[in-house]
Amino acid sequence: MQPAKRIEIIASSVELAKILDGLDKSGVVGRTVISNVSGQSSTGEMSDELVNNFYIIAFCSRDRVNLLVENIKPILDKFGGVCYLSDVMEVQSINCVASV
Repeated sequence: MQPAKRIEIIASSVELAKILDGLDKSGVVGRTVISNVSGQSSTGEMSDELVNNFYIIAFCSRDRVNLLVENIKPILDKFGGVCYLSDVMEVQSINCVASV
């Protein structure tokens, strides 16, 4: 097992390309993007009727976090959205090739 950071981002689809570019520049290449999410937060309700929102979940090593924040925070500050970072443990699988 290895320590890692879990990245969760919820924002408007208008900024999706910018955020994906920021993740790429940070060295975060693996991710899942879920479109058309809606919900409610402490700042108010997010409605999918006015704008499509997305949810990104990704993981990175702890040493990439500062660069990630440098690349993502200005986008969120300008366009809105949230980013959550949490500590996780990565369980790596062993790739096995079965011989017949």
